[in-house]
Amino acid sequence: AICKTLAKAGYLVIINYFHSEIEAENLVKEIRSLGHYAEKYRCDVRDISSLKEMVNFICSKYNKIDLLVNNAGVSEHKLFQDITEQEYNNMISATLSSAFFLSQFVVEKMLEVKRGKIINISSMWGLCGASMEVHYSIAKAGLIGFTKALAQELAPSNIQVNCVAPGAINTRMMQGFTVEELDYFCENIPMGRLGTTEEVANCVEFLASDKASYITGQVLSVNGGYVL
Repeated sequence: AICKTLAKAGYLVIINYFHSEIEAENLVKEIRSLGHYAEKYRCDVRDISSLKEMVNFICSKYNKIDLLVNNAGVSEHKLFQDITEQEYNNMISATLSSAFFLSQFVVEKMLEVKRGKIINISSMWGLCGASMEVHYSIAKAGLIGFTKALAQELAPSNIQVNCVAPGAINTRMMQGFTVEELDYFCENIPMGRLGTTEEVANCVEFLASDKASYITGQVLSVNGGYVL
């Protein structure tokens, strides 16, 4: 949804994927069928050298990167005492470290033109923490701290860094819950429903636009009032 919304807004979109090649290719075709431009690129965001190769590829082909959306993540529900070292490291690497190092490589290019935007996708659990999702909450909270610190450092260079923290959004991540569990969850959301991917994408588009040119270091929480 973020890719489609940004493409409609006029961005040339590079879609990074790792396992989901068919889904990425279908998304490229959908965006192009609407008269916009997109292409896919395969990169394991846990591998730092691959991140650098991706940035170099994009800049060699298109000369610059105007906007980076760090949206990679892993969903996992486990008791704290059952989380293994490998699971913890994978969560941090895929969700937090990937954003850190990819931003580092992209910022190098943005500083050359003194212009750019970075938007990190966190979670409401990064704001308040979630039971049975301790490592997930750590990674998402880290993205918020990363956003605020980097925003201060890059503000003098006209580079804005912001964060979107979605609540319960109707994505494949929610498919592991039963209908009863989802109904119970919605009962505890003041707006009484799950959010849509388009609602998250619209927030990303706003922060990416000139309308948000004086906004940096902020967390826009899209959660239907669940976390205030």
